[in-house]
Amino acid sequence: MEKIELKTVEEKQAACIFHAIPVTSVGEDMGALLRQIFEWEVKNNLQMAGPPFSVYYSSPEEMQRGELKYEVGIPFVGEARDEGDIKIKTFPAQHVLSTIHKGPYRELGSVYAAVMEHLMKNGYEIAGAPIELYLNNPMDVPESELLTEVQFPVMKR
Repeated sequence: MEKIELKTVEEKQAACIFHAIPVTSVGEDMGALLRQIFEWEVKNNLQMAGPPFSVYYSSPEEMQRGELKYEVGIPFVGEARDEGDIKIKTFPAQHVLSTIHKGPYRELGSVYAAVMEHLMKNGYEIAGAPIELYLNNPMDVPESELLTEVQFPVMKR
């Protein structure tokens, strides 16, 4: 894990699909949902404007019960409307604590713990759901080379 830094992310428009599933089936579902959005963006001649991402809405208690609520999205430039499961959302500009993890997705738990510890020690308060940005594709690189940016929206206490 690289260093944890405070940064401002700009507003972005994205095509998203919300999903609620058992925690155990995250991996296979997420890839299929992202492919669905990517194919929809291509079909609608939209230009991707950033890496695919997921936003996690479940509380730790819900996750302990095995429930996971999240949405996946791909930012784009252009005009589009909701279609089926795909919803167009605008994510506001915000301050985030951010770090880059290199390695398997299953190791991201330790990254979350490190960011939580950092925000507590440095007087930040969580101001939204955590976000993972997938900076490369698991089809193109070995698991050990996967790059994931983890962002926690924050504000100073």
